[in-house]
Amino acid sequence: MTAALRLLSPVVVGFILLFLAIPIIVVFVVSFSSANYLTFPPPGFGLKWYRAYFSDADWLHATWLSLWTAGAVVLLSTVLGTSASIGIVRLPRGIRMLATGLILSPLVAPLIVVAIGIYYAFSRYGLVGTPMAIVLAHTCLAVPFVVTSVSASLAGIDQSLAKAALSLGATPAAVFWQITLPLIRPGVLVGALFAFITSFDETVVALFLSGSGAVTLPRRMWDELRFEIDPTIAAVSTLTIILTTLLLSAAHFLRKRTEQLKAE
Repeated sequence: MTAALRLLSPVVVGFILLFLAIPIIVVFVVSFSSANYLTFPPPGFGLKWYRAYFSDADWLHATWLSLWTAGAVVLLSTVLGTSASIGIVRLPRGIRMLATGLILSPLVAPLIVVAIGIYYAFSRYGLVGTPMAIVLAHTCLAVPFVVTSVSASLAGIDQSLAKAALSLGATPAAVFWQITLPLIRPGVLVGALFAFITSFDETVVALFLSGSGAVTLPRRMWDELRFEIDPTIAAVSTLTIILTTLLLSAAHFLRKRTEQLKAE
């Protein structure tokens, strides 16, 4: 009976993974379709829709805007999240829990509620429809990921190293750059990667804030689904999935590196 369960478990896990992967496989296959509409299985195969994507100015503009926005979000959220994590560690336990809860609140509240609140706040200052609105809003959503990752790294380092450096005359800035940052660097990089993914793939807030002047790639895909469906969106989705998979793999590698540093 035990042997049968051992053989059955991998089979069940395999079927579950296949079930979860089927939509991605279908999108991947359709992206190479030769048909002029979304159909599965496709009547033929080719690179027609990838060429359509790379030759369409609207798609490319939305892609570059999403990449630029995600890059700016990574810079802002990494600086803010790392600074907040270092500050939170030094707070008393009660205040630390309260500060952490406030920072993580964008992850707890429904995203549609967060989007509505951000929209009303930004509309007062005329930011809706500008790339700056997307950057600031996505930074609010990305900072919690950076704080979570960096805080986990800070919890694994020996604080006596920083105290020893301070006692020997090192400045707080020198302690951070020469001791703390090298030790938490994997956690910072993991947080930065998740910040990039959060911004690049985010749709709900972009629908509220992009207007007609700051159309990101997810917003462009949403409009394509609503008004004009063709296999180009399958090609774009495949490229997005590949990029996200690479970034998640890099984040997984960095997490493993963090665990190794803790073990050492």
